[in-house]
This record gives sequence, structure tokens and C-alpha cells, in this order.
Amino acid sequence: MNVIETKKLTKYYGKSRGIIDVTMSIEEGEIFGFIGPNGAGKSTTIRTLLGLIYPTSGSAKIFGKDIIESGPEIRKEIGYLPSEVFYYDDMKVIDLLNYSAGFYNKSPQAINKKIKELADLLDLELKKKIDDLSYGNKKKVGIVQGLLHEPKLIILDEPTGGLDPLIQQKFFYLLKEENEKGASILFSSHILSEVQRLCDKVAIIKEGKIIRVQKVSELLENNYKRFKLDTATKVDKKFFANIKGIKDLSISEASVNFLYRGQINEITQKIASLDLNNILIEDPNLEEIFLHYYQ
Repeated sequence: MNVIETKKLTKYYGKSRGIIDVTMSIEEGEIFGFIGPNGAGKSTTIRTLLGLIYPTSGSAKIFGKDIIESGPEIRKEIGYLPSEVFYYDDMKVIDLLNYSAGFYNKSPQAINKKIKELADLLDLELKKKIDDLSYGNKKKVGIVQGLLHEPKLIILDEPTGGLDPLIQQKFFYLLKEENEKGASILFSSHILSEVQRLCDKVAIIKEGKIIRVQKVSELLENNYKRFKLDTATKVDKKFFANIKGIKDLSISEASVNFLYRGQINEITQKIASLDLNNILIEDPNLEEIFLHYYQ
């Protein structure tokens, strides 16, 4: 079953582009990465899915239900953390969270237990006023607010801004724990190391359009690999002239570096004739692949 399914979802702000023909699907239990730079259309897609803005054309379903027709019903099963969080400054954290809990059909006992668990994990002080919190601690409030009702779908838009590395680590642990319990996750970010670490599948969005959707493992496997050769003598550049699949070739007195896409056996047989001291073959990271699509 697809938890999220969009078909040619489009949003214009007057004549300005938001998103164009966004078509993608997220399976139940999947952690789905949504990547692109600021302004690419990530937040517009998310806000449209949540019913915060209306699409210009196209359609989208969450839990098999139309986002327009069944919006209020759908949102009761969604946990959402925006990139920026804003609250009533004079409220205490616990009062805000209890107020938020009132929108969901959950028992007070279950809610209170979940709030305490999350606050303890994230080291969040519940009796402090919102106005007395740092930006990072306000982000923690947003995390607790988004997860206190144990949603079936968690939507995160640039969620780690303001969180220190230790809390980020706890946050990722928490997300994996929620996923193991059955929650599906849409994780939007421009921090590609986070997406690579957490997500099963990824969609790359560029100028409002989806340009690639693939499993992270396949995206890494089927792309260029980086070769680093430690040579006893300098290699003539002509040696690589007729080898297909090589780019970004760099040669110095005692080393050769290049990216290669193709059969590994073929390239290793060719370079075996060189006077090598050492050879290193590395998989690209998601950031290198992402830059390849954007450049």
C-alpha cells in the first residue's frame, strides 16, 4: 500500500513556479528522502500534501484518501515538523503539548506517557516557558508535538536545524524506532549525509520537478565510483584516452584520481598493467551524486 501517492501535482503562486507535475509514491513503512536545495519545491510539496495550500492542478492521496476531500481526517494520523517552529511565547512547554494533544483521539494517560518519554530522551524541560527556550529547544518541542500522538505518517521538513550533534543522534534513533513500530516517514532535507544515513529511497527535486526517484542503495551502486591509484612513476594521460566511462581524471607525479562508471572488471584489468603501489575504490556519497544531477 502507498501511504502517499501524487500524480502531476502542480502549484503556481500567480505566475511564479512552485512545483510542476510532481509524481511519486511512498510505500507503507518506508523512510523516504526528499532532497533539493532551498527553493527547489520541497516545502511547497509538503504544504500541499498537508492541505496548508491548495494545488493548482494534479492530485494527491494519503492513506488512499484524497488530500482535499479528506484533509481533516488524514491530518489526525500525521505528525509534522516544519523547518521553522513558532509558538505562543507565554505558554509553558507542557501546556502547549497538552493543548496540541487535544486534537487527537488518544487517552490522556497514553499522551502523558509519550510526552514524558520523548522529553526525557531529548532532554527537554517541560515546565519552562516557550519564550525562555533557545532555538534548538524550541525545535525539540516541535519534535515532541509531532510525535506525541504516535502518527502513522511522519513528515519532516528540514528537521535538524538548531539541534546539536548529540540531539541529532538521539532524534535519528527516535525516528528509526518509530519506523520499526510501523510509521512511514517523509524526510525532506538538503543535508545529504542525513538522507543517506536514514532513508530507504530518495526523490531528487530540481526547479519544481522530480528528476530522479530511486532506492538509495541502487543510486549509490549504479553511479560513478572514485578510483585513487598510488603509482611508482607518473602515468601518461594517453593511457586513459580510449577508456570509456572515465571523467574528472587527475594525474600527478605519483597518483591518479578519476571517477568511473562501467564494469569494474574491465577497468581493473586495464589499470593492472600500470606500476601500482596501491589502489583504492570508493563508492560515491549522496552529495556527489546530487551535485552530478544539479551540475
